[in-house]
Amino acid sequence: MTSESQHRPVETVETAFDIVDVLKRDDGAGITDIADELGLAKSTVHRHVKTLESRGLLVREGDVYRISTWFLDYGIHVRNRHRLYDVARPKVDELAAETNEKVWCVIEERGMGVHIYGAEGRHSVKTHARIGQRTYLHQFAAGKAILAHLPDDRIESILEDYGLAAQTDQTITERDTLYDQLATIRDRGYAFNREESVIGVHAVGAPIRNESGTAIGAISVAGPANRLRDNLMTEELPSLLLGATNEVEINLAHS
Repeated sequence: MTSESQHRPVETVETAFDIVDVLKRDDGAGITDIADELGLAKSTVHRHVKTLESRGLLVREGDVYRISTWFLDYGIHVRNRHRLYDVARPKVDELAAETNEKVWCVIEERGMGVHIYGAEGRHSVKTHARIGQRTYLHQFAAGKAILAHLPDDRIESILEDYGLAAQTDQTITERDTLYDQLATIRDRGYAFNREESVIGVHAVGAPIRNESGTAIGAISVAGPANRLRDNLMTEELPSLLLGATNEVEINLAHS
């Protein structure tokens, strides 16, 4: 077997995941709609869908297929086995109670930020962020805090893979601007997000680093721009976050 054949994607597996992606994005679909969206024959889609249904990964409601709760079991398993989840969770809860805002713990996986745990303070606002969400690192505070504390070649690789897509008109989309901001984040130890992912929402994020100084995750506090401003934004929250992430790093190193 050649090296090329070993690394060539298995088309049937790719098709199955493409179907799952469509069902997630559309919140369910019928055979014809899936086939049209993917440019596949209905017979091909039917075989894949029926196989996924037989394994419990899809459920059928009339002519519409949806993702089953089987994926929830997988997701919870993955999250619970991550050391950072157990160690950071108490600090995230504590910060939410202390700040009364939304607090997130985020990890980096395959160059994206993944929200693995969140806690709500009494005055936290609702946004699109959710457990399991994957977000481009340059678009939010926790992501930029992680990005700033990765090796240079890793940063370059991530930017090559994903580019600098805009989420709002405040998102950084120029490399030079991003690199300048990452240098500042590296120096002061925390990152700001001023309406770069959600209009009207500000956030502060600080990295969680391993013993070599490389970021393995981050914690962020997010809230309305009219509350997260001035000294609270630039002094108080960064101080709280740096204290929390330092405790998490110590506990990780000795757990």
